[in-house]
Amino acid sequence: MGKLKREGEVPAMAKENAIIVALDVPDWQTAQHLVSELYPVVDFFKIGMELFTAEGPKVVEAVKAMGARVFLDLKYHDIPNTVKGAVAAAARLGVDMMTVHTAGGATMLRTAAEAVAALPQPPILLGVTVLTSIDEEMLSQELKVSARLAEQVIHLAKMAVSSGLQGIVASPLEIGSLRQALGNEAILVTPGIRPAWEKRDDQKRVATPTEALTLGADYLVIGRPITAARDPEAAAISIQQEIAGRGKEV
Repeated sequence: MGKLKREGEVPAMAKENAIIVALDVPDWQTAQHLVSELYPVVDFFKIGMELFTAEGPKVVEAVKAMGARVFLDLKYHDIPNTVKGAVAAAARLGVDMMTVHTAGGATMLRTAAEAVAALPQPPILLGVTVLTSIDEEMLSQELKVSARLAEQVIHLAKMAVSSGLQGIVASPLEIGSLRQALGNEAILVTPGIRPAWEKRDDQKRVATPTEALTLGADYLVIGRPITAARDPEAAAISIQQEIAGRGKEV
């Protein structure tokens, strides 16, 4: 189990915690240190391509063994049968949430959703629309997509939800329009979160935690503002306090 620095007490605002910490690190040793320091102040961790490729399925099992939840963000995108097998295998690892890429099309999305729904304890299956590193110019000039970025996000999100996915991963700048398009039942997971005191790094469509939650996000994926902080636990608590303050104002 991860250690607690606050004499075994979890801050009240962490009991209903919207934060998912991105373990975008190169190895399990680094990830283990972060999970041990942050859990249970934060109890949900994202494992992405770098860490999963370096360590394999055992890293999911290790984080789960520490008591935390796992968001496996591999953005599966392949022919339907291959994705079906991949999401089923990930679900057997005990992940709580995972992603497929909506660019795979409706048949792939339906196949993935059906594979997950057939399991005894299905994880939340999310669709990735347009990466937060992509802006209007890149979408048009490099990817040759004629739709405006916001239109493309809505189109892909509607396709995903109608295909059986429970939610969407999308930029905070699209959360408001996604809520209007998808209603309140869809789960919206938002990367590109940067506290006001943090630089933007390589993500172009970003928002503060308060902005994203106000717009309708359910979960906030936060990486470097916490993991690269001098004191990751203190950074996580600071963000939680910001979120709690927002709740008092509403």
